Amino acid sequence: QVQLVESGGGLVQAGGSLRLSCAASGRTFSNYAMGWFRQAPGKEREFVATISWSGDSAYYADSVKGRFAISRDNAKNTVYLQMNSLKPEDTAVYHCAAGPRAESHRYEYDYWGPGTQVTVSS
Repeated sequence: QVQLVESGGGLVQAGGSLRLSCAASGRTFSNYAMGWFRQAPGKEREFVATISWSGDSAYYADSVKGRFAISRDNAKNTVYLQMNSLKPEDTAVYHCAAGPRAESHRYEYDYWGPGTQVTVSS
């Protein structure tokens, strides 16, 4: 089992920045690829970004490419999502997830955190 807890969400104005963190405990964190997904009210959970177990590879949704950056610190069992130039349409609950491969499909991930709310005001 892997337990995941997100933090760092909040209310920010459009154009602002936030950095989300996801702390992992349980099984060896460095064995897993890590992903960030988000879910807005009335919408399906969607892919945001993913990073390989080593941190060498990262992939992004087109909607966040160039604005968001995913990174990880295996010594701290933590994955981060730096979000810049935020837009109102980025408003959602953001979840981190752990899985065997850095994929964009949510069904590839085995473990999920409860999420942290990000609200971007216009």
